[in-house]
Amino acid sequence: MKKIISNDVVTLRSLEATDLEVLYRWENDSWLWTVSNIMAPSPKSYVWQYLQNYDSDFYNTRQLRLMITLTETAEAVGTVDLTNFDPFNNRAELGIMIDKAHQGKSLGDEALRLTIGYVRDYLGLFQLYALVPVDNTACASLLKKHGFTSAGLLKKWINHGTEVHDVEIMQLVF
Repeated sequence: MKKIISNDVVTLRSLEATDLEVLYRWENDSWLWTVSNIMAPSPKSYVWQYLQNYDSDFYNTRQLRLMITLTETAEAVGTVDLTNFDPFNNRAELGIMIDKAHQGKSLGDEALRLTIGYVRDYLGLFQLYALVPVDNTACASLLKKHGFTSAGLLKKWINHGTEVHDVEIMQLVF
């Protein structure tokens, strides 16, 4: 069976029950909380309930989470999140996360390439946007490499411990 969202390096797939342990670890990584709007640790039962109730109907829920896996081994290495889907204007907010152990291996680059093709050619979106903390230069560089441009700056937008950070709005219009 040909996979719709795959290349020789990574595959984007729907959530599975087998993702419980890795999602539980990521949801409880305080390093990620500032960009995921999580404020406290999540119990495993909450993550399990999320998996059991997950609805991948993008048009119904207006969001979609895809697991990024290594094509060769099927190991989960990150997620792509499409949120705040606006079907009238055909746009969605993009979030991408690569596990710390797999960063610096161009996996985000591969996953973003697949995501862009999928949302443009299969979902028919006209644009993606992302809110990138100004100190996340790696993410901003990745997005720029794929054609995203700066669309503005939101001052003091996200809390990070005792500091408040600005975020850059980045946009890709097809």
